[in-house]
Amino acid sequence: MQIRIYFILILGFIMLSCNEESKVEQEIAKIEVDFNIERFDKALLEATPKDLPRLKGAFPFFFSKHVPDSIVIERMQDTLQHEILKEVQLAFEDFKNTKVELTSLFQHIKYYDKVFSIPRVATFTNNVQYRDNVIVTDSVVVIALDNYLGENHKFYVDGNIPVYLAKNFKEEQIVVDIANDYAEKYAFQSTRKTLLDEMIYFGKLLYFKDVMIPFKTDAEKIGYSDSELKWAEANESQIWSYFIEKEMLFSTDSKLPNRFIANAPFSKFYLELDNESPGRLGQYIGWQIVKAYAENSGENVIEIMQTEPDVIFNKSKFKPKK
Repeated sequence: MQIRIYFILILGFIMLSCNEESKVEQEIAKIEVDFNIERFDKALLEATPKDLPRLKGAFPFFFSKHVPDSIVIERMQDTLQHEILKEVQLAFEDFKNTKVELTSLFQHIKYYDKVFSIPRVATFTNNVQYRDNVIVTDSVVVIALDNYLGENHKFYVDGNIPVYLAKNFKEEQIVVDIANDYAEKYAFQSTRKTLLDEMIYFGKLLYFKDVMIPFKTDAEKIGYSDSELKWAEANESQIWSYFIEKEMLFSTDSKLPNRFIANAPFSKFYLELDNESPGRLGQYIGWQIVKAYAENSGENVIEIMQTEPDVIFNKSKFKPKK
């Protein structure tokens, strides 16, 4: 009888929590967000040198005072640039889905940060400089579309871009990458010396995505395939035990972030299972720690982004999934 009452109470708490989350999402959906996705890439493809003054007036953030007009005109007439721009137009005839997702992202940020201002959003190309696939400032978000043409696009295959990177070069990841850049702007830690510091820092970025882009799957948020996410979930306890047994959490060994935090085809336990594992498992575990802290503390996401890693770790009472 007592066990039955216990499960009824637990079910009641779960339903109450779901109802509260639903109410929050309903409030967020009411927030007005007004922006257009401005296609600088398309304007550049259709422009001639005489249009340069108009382009500079419309998109000043794409032009540097230190670059003479002659260099810009040379780029406008370059055959490779035209090929890149044409490939982008073929892939991105419209942005209906991305705009819906961006609208939701901005609504969520505005809900949790009342002073947030909706930015201008513009698209361009950058010769597949994938480390700068999106750029987020206080007033502008720019998206380099040649980094989102699909993992098997010839630019990536011919350019010998590693498969573990190219698998996320698709339109579905645009809003994930923008959310990540916003997360970096909100995140603060006075120290990032130990492996645990790094784990929690990246855990914060992933938790930010949990809150701000709940319509994305966990696999999309971390940039894993479904099978990679399942592997991480199934081996969570073993990964955690490995970190504990090897005394890695509080280590300042500079090699550890490269093994477990940095983007890589797999994590480096130096065991036979390495090739089965996804990369960035330190980020994944850090994510679980931050989620546990959020659940136990009741703090909102903006507060959590500013909380020191030792506080998050100690109060998370984190226990890995068995």
